Amino acid sequence: MNTTIMLFLIQDGITNGAIYALLGLALVLVFAVTRVILIPQGEFVTYGALTYASLSSGQMPGTARLAVAMGLVAFCLDLFAGRRSLGLRRVGRAFAVNIVLPVVVLALAVWSAAHHAPVAVNIALSLAIVAAIGLFLYRIAFQPLAHTSVLVLLIASVGCHLAMQGLGLLFFGAEGQRGPAIMSTAFTAGSLRFTGQSITVYAVTVAFIIGLWLFFGFTLYGKALRATAVNRLGARLAGIRTSLSGQIAFLLASVIGAISGILIVPITTLYYDTGFLIGLKGFIAAIIGGLVSYPLTAVAALVVGIVEAFSSFYASNFKEVIVFTLLIPVLLLRSLAAPAVEEEKD
Repeated sequence: MNTTIMLFLIQDGITNGAIYALLGLALVLVFAVTRVILIPQGEFVTYGALTYASLSSGQMPGTARLAVAMGLVAFCLDLFAGRRSLGLRRVGRAFAVNIVLPVVVLALAVWSAAHHAPVAVNIALSLAIVAAIGLFLYRIAFQPLAHTSVLVLLIASVGCHLAMQGLGLLFFGAEGQRGPAIMSTAFTAGSLRFTGQSITVYAVTVAFIIGLWLFFGFTLYGKALRATAVNRLGARLAGIRTSLSGQIAFLLASVIGAISGILIVPITTLYYDTGFLIGLKGFIAAIIGGLVSYPLTAVAALVVGIVEAFSSFYASNFKEVIVFTLLIPVLLLRSLAAPAVEEEKD
């Protein structure tokens, strides 16, 4: 260990920590609004990364067809839920969102795969596909269970994770993939070398944090999400559609996950199940932040990334163990600080 190696490890840790920060913020957002511990967040990372890699290599991703199928199911659920007050306007809106939009994205994906579209087009299509999957996932799996306990929502989340991971294996196969870099430029600062991809990671992370701050502080939908997170029943009494808040939360989480995957896939080879482990590290940051604090989650994510980088240098075989061990003192301190609550007797 010397100064140069230490700087390289810190740089690598900050790069990884920026990705974990994005995922941690998405997990905190979803849990605060819907009480769902979003275990499939890692699958959003995988789907975004491998969809982008498939489109860039001229292959048609199965996720585009999945979005159409999920949209059809969501459309049927919307018709069933509103069967007593169906109107032409309501049916038309549901048809446009659930059927027309994913079909248009599928057609554009077919065209992009056949004509080797530019990187920007492939990124936009990948984000649109994963965003649609995230939106329909909430409508199909979680919105009908919105008023159940956290345990039931957790069980549903585990089921969605297993299903999406299996579909990932079906769509992308067991072989890993890499995508083209978003920026190919690079420069050096002293002994450190910054690639265009790492700079993109930093810039996107900072932009998302600022964007989320502006969204929650100055927009009507952002304030509605905050109200739903503070008091779900009170938000409903004030006229806020909590189902729409959940859809927006899942939409943001899926977009954040897809962007994280697109930022990672040019740096390292990703497999259909890689996103789960990446999502777990974002979950550690969210737990350290108490699943409520966005700034603390972002700081904790950087700590997780730096600890992982130094662990890979000193004990690479145990780096995952060391990273997950960070949870033990945090949970211990939180359990000691929490007030004692008597268990309910049956």
